[in-house]
Amino acid sequence: MDIATIIGIIVGAGSIFGGIYVAATAAGANMMGFLSFSSFLIVFGGMIASLSVAFPMPDLAKLFGAISVVFRGGVIRLSPFVDESIRIAEIGRKGPKELEAGIGSIKNPFFRDGIQMVVDGYSLDELTEILETRIDYREIREKSQADLLKTMGTMAPAWGMIGTLIGLVIMLAGFGGDEGGGTDALGAGMSAALITTFYGSVFANLFFLPMAAKFNQRIVHTSSLQALLIEATRLIHQRKHPLIVREKLNSYIPPKEWKRE
Repeated sequence: MDIATIIGIIVGAGSIFGGIYVAATAAGANMMGFLSFSSFLIVFGGMIASLSVAFPMPDLAKLFGAISVVFRGGVIRLSPFVDESIRIAEIGRKGPKELEAGIGSIKNPFFRDGIQMVVDGYSLDELTEILETRIDYREIREKSQADLLKTMGTMAPAWGMIGTLIGLVIMLAGFGGDEGGGTDALGAGMSAALITTFYGSVFANLFFLPMAAKFNQRIVHTSSLQALLIEATRLIHQRKHPLIVREKLNSYIPPKEWKRE
């Protein structure tokens, strides 16, 4: 579970409701005025409708998976993979049989596949091209999920504005005297006009746009890890000394985490 995401949502929601409470108390108003099912329906329903138009069904099916990835989170630390690469490099210098026997101890599937290619006799260029292609298409797949979240963040305020227009129409109809809704319709229209925009802004800025940003950060971190593993696989293929492997892979991690003897 990504604690930062949970803390951010709690702090954001707390700030919003705290601000509403303080303002409502000072004005002698009722906080329940900020609860509107019709406004929620316009924003959330419209947002889902826009997603359905913008994306094919297979991509829409990945929405909850993308959200779960954001909440699952977790920091990808590269330094443990430097240690593992050094260990595999030491095994690889003993011979192909020893390297093949050590494949089962590699937990990361990307790195395991790379070492398997070394054992199977792939050339340096071939395994590099294959692994880099995997990175490219993984990024394409994951960015489509990030685009889902970003689109929701973009559409939410837009549907909030549509709700505002609906509320204004109802409000203006309230000026119609006997044929209009009178002051009740005027109040309902003003409420819908303002609260729908409020809901759209909250959905966008507290949930979906930050989620899209975090998902993109995760894509970058995963690509950095896999770039490190490609370099490690190349060095093992060349049967470089573990000290050389260590020094080259240190370039991928912060200096304070560099591996020393």
